[in-house]
Amino acid sequence: MPRGVAIPEVRQQLFAVVEQVVVRDGPGKLSGRAITGEAGVATGLLYSHFADFDDFLAAYAVDRSFLISSAAAALPERAGTGSVVANVCDALLSTPPVTLLALTRLIAARPQLPGLVRAVLGDRTAGLEAAENAAATYLAEEQRLGRLTAAADPGALALAVVGVLQRVTLTGAPETEVRARVRATVTALLDPVTTATSFG
Repeated sequence: MPRGVAIPEVRQQLFAVVEQVVVRDGPGKLSGRAITGEAGVATGLLYSHFADFDDFLAAYAVDRSFLISSAAAALPERAGTGSVVANVCDALLSTPPVTLLALTRLIAARPQLPGLVRAVLGDRTAGLEAAENAAATYLAEEQRLGRLTAAADPGALALAVVGVLQRVTLTGAPETEVRARVRATVTALLDPVTTATSFG
């Protein structure tokens, strides 16, 4: 297969290993040798696709931030349909918790990464910040449609639900537990401010 066609598969294979290593051993154990060893490929393969290890980690952060952004971007389009709580939960949980956990830990360990991500994806349009913005836009539209009470604060609620997602994910709990706790807490936050027409 031509090299240009194979690159996306190699990238995703190596990115998945980043998550395995970060979640299992912590970001301090990341290295080119650790990644390629875990992936079962030659060390040189990583450097044939990336300028250096920092470039590789930046590409991982951009890729995963884009996934989170893309998942959240469709949320405002769901205004007026289904259940408000279900719509928000589905958007928040469409990205695997292991990806959120690994990305958050990696960014905490390498604070230069958010700037690199913003340089590629733009300000306020990447990762959890994009999820917060999308949730705020969605909730404001639901409020306009009368499915969210006039007293509700869409921006504050968006910050709260994304904060819950991040906090629960960082516990490192099993995925089923993360999903259950996020759904329960988002329900507790949004149910009191939704109207009878918003339950789908």
